[in-house]
Amino acid sequence: MSVKSVISEMEWDGGMKVPVANQENKMLEEEVQHKQQDVVRYQAELSEHEDRVFAMSEHMKNVQQELNQTQALNRARGRELETEKHMMLVAQRECGRLKQEIQRLENDLADIKERRNIHENTIFKNTQKLEELKSQLNWDQQALEAWLEESARKDEDSMTLTKYTQMDDAKIKELSLRMERMTDESHKKRKQLDHEMTETLTAQLELDKTAEEFRKAHNDRQELIRQWEATIEQMQRRDKEMDMLADNLTQVKAEVFEHENNVKEKQQFLENEIENNQEQQKKLQGTDRAAAKLRLDYRDAETQRIQFQDELETLKFTVARTATDLEGMRRQVNDLKKDVDDKKNRVEDAKDHRQELSAKLKAITDASLSAEERAAMMDSILKDEETSLHLLDQELKRLRDLQYKKAQELFEAKTTEKNTLAEIQGSRAASRNLSSRINKLDHDSLKQQEIIYNQDFTVQQLERRIARIQGERSTEEMDQLNARIKELTAVLEERTNTYQLVNTQLKRLQDDIRRVKRDLDKSGTEKADLTSKIEELNLHNDSSQRELRRIKLKKQDQMVEENILKLEIKRLRDQLNSRADDVFSLENRRLQLETAMKERHNEIGIHKEMLQAQLKGAEEERGTVSAELHERITKIDKLRKRYEILMVSMAPPEGEEDRSQAYYVIRAAQEKEELQRKGDELDAKIRKAEKEIKALENTLRLMNGRNETYRKSFNRVTESSEEFEEKQRLDEQLRAAMDKYKYKRRQIRELQDDLQTMSNTMENLLRDQKAYEEMVEEKENKQHQMIREHEEQKAKIERVSKQMARYAREVRTAKKVKGESHEEKDFGLRELRDFNKNISKQIGDVIHSHPDVIPTTHMLFSQAGLQVPPTPTGSARGYSRPGSAYSARSSASLGSPKTPSSVRSSPSSRASSNGAIHTVDLGGLQSPQQGSPGRSGSRPATGGSQGSVRSGRSSRR
Repeated sequence: MSVKSVISEMEWDGGMKVPVANQENKMLEEEVQHKQQDVVRYQAELSEHEDRVFAMSEHMKNVQQELNQTQALNRARGRELETEKHMMLVAQRECGRLKQEIQRLENDLADIKERRNIHENTIFKNTQKLEELKSQLNWDQQALEAWLEESARKDEDSMTLTKYTQMDDAKIKELSLRMERMTDESHKKRKQLDHEMTETLTAQLELDKTAEEFRKAHNDRQELIRQWEATIEQMQRRDKEMDMLADNLTQVKAEVFEHENNVKEKQQFLENEIENNQEQQKKLQGTDRAAAKLRLDYRDAETQRIQFQDELETLKFTVARTATDLEGMRRQVNDLKKDVDDKKNRVEDAKDHRQELSAKLKAITDASLSAEERAAMMDSILKDEETSLHLLDQELKRLRDLQYKKAQELFEAKTTEKNTLAEIQGSRAASRNLSSRINKLDHDSLKQQEIIYNQDFTVQQLERRIARIQGERSTEEMDQLNARIKELTAVLEERTNTYQLVNTQLKRLQDDIRRVKRDLDKSGTEKADLTSKIEELNLHNDSSQRELRRIKLKKQDQMVEENILKLEIKRLRDQLNSRADDVFSLENRRLQLETAMKERHNEIGIHKEMLQAQLKGAEEERGTVSAELHERITKIDKLRKRYEILMVSMAPPEGEEDRSQAYYVIRAAQEKEELQRKGDELDAKIRKAEKEIKALENTLRLMNGRNETYRKSFNRVTESSEEFEEKQRLDEQLRAAMDKYKYKRRQIRELQDDLQTMSNTMENLLRDQKAYEEMVEEKENKQHQMIREHEEQKAKIERVSKQMARYAREVRTAKKVKGESHEEKDFGLRELRDFNKNISKQIGDVIHSHPDVIPTTHMLFSQAGLQVPPTPTGSARGYSRPGSAYSARSSASLGSPKTPSSVRSSPSSRASSNGAIHTVDLGGLQSPQQGSPGRSGSRPATGGSQGSVRSGRSSRR
């Protein structure tokens, strides 16, 4: 609002000056204007944000819906891929099994042919021998008698010949029986071969049929997924279009609002622009300076950030590499610790062994044993080693036997696994057949739902008509109705013949209804049988699962035993390595002993020479001692004689001790005895040294023999020697054992792979079985729901029939008419026309479904003078949605307008199109299923017509 307008409204006197606001009020006015502009701008932004939030919420809903559909499509694709992979694996396994079976049958056939040829050759040879024997037996009787007379003197030869003849007869009989037995076996084998070929062909046909059904189901699934994808793409395109339109709308609104704001603001902007230019220029310069400073700060901060980022990446790489190196060093340290522990254990074992050997060596060295004792000690050590080797051989033999038994058990488990797999495949085929039958029953239930739907629709239509009957009509309407009745009376005569034709068709449809009911009862029995079979299959699956668990437990036990065997083999290998180390140490010890023995031998030789020298010296000393002894004896004699002379000449005086001669004799004897004792000791030492020399010579000869044997062991072994043959035999046994061990390991790996495959297959089967059980439970729930809805519809139909009868009686009473009123005739006529239209359309559907009955239908309609009903144009869509299409046809044929309530009605309320439509008596013409005036007596006919359509659709499928 401008200042002039405000002044004019205030009726300001023009002669007075207009009051001008001071600086403070101007600032307040400017602030108010800014606030108003801000309010307008915020309101515009608020509306823009609200529109944007609404558009985003709508877009989010569309995106969520698209995401759900895409996830569902992805899951469908995943299930399809899993099914294809599963079926491909099943087909490959079945193909492999059939190839193996064919190969086995071919091998059996070749063996049978070869055996047959051998038996035929044997039979031919035996026949020739028999003919020769017969020709030999058919000698001349006279020559035979002469020969018998001549050989009468040789009874022993005659008895021998008789015995050989009997033996030949027995052999001929035995060969004949064997030939017959072989012929019977050949016939049995041929019959068995024919039976196997028949079973193989049967299995091939079943496999082909299953493959064809799978391909058909796969094509249907592909078609459904393609339709789904097309729908999703169309929805995506529409979502994109809606998003584009929403964006455009938002932009247009924003442009309009912005344009309005620009128009308002430009006026004020023009007034304030000149005043604000300078101030804005100053602010702009300050802002430019601040922006330049911020740019420099930003550049420095960005440079620092890049440097920090590089340092961070470098540190991360360094930390990762350090962690990797640390992990590697830890592994190396653990490995080194394990190696150190192993080496420590080996060193401790070697120390213990060395101490034992040192103790033995010390005992041998300290003990003054003879050569026989040392040989006995070495023999005992050798026997101990041989005993330990024998125990190891027995343990190895036991392990081999155990490995063979486990291999047999593994083969039996594999055979059981193959049989279980075959049973599972048979169960799967039976499950697929049951699924196809369940689908058929589901389709039948959908048809029943369609019938209920049509009946509900008819009930609603009748309720609307009854409501119209209860209302009052004008005179013009009555005149129009009377004129219409006259016209329809003329048409009624023409329709009588048509009614007769329809009556015959109605009877035929009733027969169809009875047949359909019988089929329904039969389907119920089949469903009960299928339920029992499903329970049997469930029991079989449970038993198979228990068997699988038992096999798994058995396999785990076998794996445990195998690991135990591996540990035992490892232990034996460690023992073998330790024994090899012991042998190596013993060989080193032997070499050391051999060196020591050589040194001892040299020492013994030197000692022997020294002993010989000592013996020679002792002999010389003994000769010297003997000479000295004789000299001393002679000296003693001389000295005794001299002593006697001196004793006589130098007798002691009286009073002194008198030493007799015996004293000196005893003293001389003692000295002689002492000398004799020393001589005996020297003789004993000499004899002992001689014995030791002999023992050392024997030991030397024994060691020389052992050394010669050991030296010969280093010579090259000839190929003709026993040692070389023994070595070759042991090498062959080792190779055979290693080949057998590798074969068993390969078999174990194959069995593990097969068992894993069986486990995966079993899991898939359990998953499929669970899905089938859920599907069956869902179908049963739907069936129970349909039965309840059917019962409710029956009750509704009966209630409506009673209401119709009551309303008809009330109308007749109100109009005081004994017979049918004009309205009832009109309704009956319309119902009959609608019924005829429905029947014609149903017949057209049947003709369209079964083109082979078109000539017969044309002939019958031409005989009756009726026009052939046209075929439906949208039968394909009607097939996919039978309930909707059928209700649309019924509503079109009745000519009633589609009110919103009828369009929005539930499936149970718009179900039927023909139930209870031709129940009104039109001048004596009544439907075959006549009951009370209001009862739906023609409901079986309608069901029959639909049953025929349903049977046609079933045959078309």
